[in-house]
Amino acid sequence: MEDKLYDLADLFKVFGDSTRVRLLYELLSGEKNVGDLSDALNMNQSAVSHQLRLLKQSDLVKVRRDGKSMYYALSDDHVESIIKIGMEHITEKKK
Repeated sequence: MEDKLYDLADLFKVFGDSTRVRLLYELLSGEKNVGDLSDALNMNQSAVSHQLRLLKQSDLVKVRRDGKSMYYALSDDHVESIIKIGMEHITEKKK
């Protein structure tokens, strides 16, 4: 059980970076390529790609190739739930 708790702590560390959270939030509306995400977050593509790589390693995003383009999406409904529940939590706290 202790190993699972360490894994859970590692998962939450990924959410500790505002850029990664912004990327995940942007992907709530559907899959996007690096260019779309770079424009939405007003960041260079290299920085976005680096963060996406970390999100993929943590199984929070998945990648689909279409020709030369790579499209990123949330890996499953759990990721969407984590983001939405987190937003509900901070929204309720501010009331």
